[in-house]
Amino acid sequence: MKFRDLRYLAAYLVPVFCFAGLCIGGWAAPGSVYLGFLLVPLIELFVPAKPGNDPDAVMQEKAKLDFYDNLLYLNVPALYFIVGYYVWLLGLGEMTTFETVCSIFNVGVFLGVCGINVAHELGHREHTFDRWMARLLLIPVLYSHFTLEHNYGHHLKVATPEDPATARKNEPIYLFYYRSIVHGYQNAWKIGNVMREAANRPKWMNEVLIGHMAQFVLLAFVVALAGFGSILVYVAAAFVGILALETVNYIEHYGLLRKRMESGRYEPMTGSHSWNSNHELGRILLFELVRHADHHHQSTRKYQTLRHLDQSPQLPFGYPMSMLLALVPPVWFRIMNPRVDKLQRE
Repeated sequence: MKFRDLRYLAAYLVPVFCFAGLCIGGWAAPGSVYLGFLLVPLIELFVPAKPGNDPDAVMQEKAKLDFYDNLLYLNVPALYFIVGYYVWLLGLGEMTTFETVCSIFNVGVFLGVCGINVAHELGHREHTFDRWMARLLLIPVLYSHFTLEHNYGHHLKVATPEDPATARKNEPIYLFYYRSIVHGYQNAWKIGNVMREAANRPKWMNEVLIGHMAQFVLLAFVVALAGFGSILVYVAAAFVGILALETVNYIEHYGLLRKRMESGRYEPMTGSHSWNSNHELGRILLFELVRHADHHHQSTRKYQTLRHLDQSPQLPFGYPMSMLLALVPPVWFRIMNPRVDKLQRE
């Protein structure tokens, strides 16, 4: 391992900013929002993207190092510590209205990045331990069904009309939120039932239902520690984390659809069906999620070995700035639609 690889430690700036926002309060209350949607976009505007790849031999060596896996695992205690601290603060009832509202977005961004995003990486791993770590990360975000639908739904149907997590051209993100969240949840139940029946398990052993049970225990903890009034604030923070994830889904495949062949099947997934970003700061903070085309090419490939693919279309901005632009549909369409049209012509 080289000294340069320690740059992934910067991913922990997200929990640090989140915790600082909760501790300091006042002007600092937005915490991770400052980092993710102010500092990072500003830096990425002036720092050019780096599309280069490490040599294959270096990639193979990186894949064997426990350092990269441990960075993911450490998100579990960090997540539960900050969630516990947040619930304790809610129970004290000392936050101002401004601080409470800011905490919803602060903790929500943290849950989306260190919860769902890291769970996404671990949920693709083959080892049972990694998958259990993914489940633990999804419970506080109240999105425990995500890995089930993502792995066995999205990755099979991505860039087709059958995939609720693939944004259509000219589809406003607010309509996409409804379709992706609701239909993705319904698909997770169907996938869970198919897997349960294949394993000859009783109805209560649907993985979605088991996840709901774990989430209920967590919410019971919130009520016990902070009272019934605080549960609405916590659920709102979790919902912000879910919307952050769905916003990422929106920009990753916007307008990119696979062609249907004469056989009725869709053409194979290629690097041209995912929007990529090579802005290094975003790559670090999101554990290389932004190199999304290679992830779809080989979903079990570890984050530290994901490659830039020449055929993958590149977002004009990094992920954080793209997410902000997507929230204003007319601006997003004006920027992205010409790029989608150009790809379709090619």
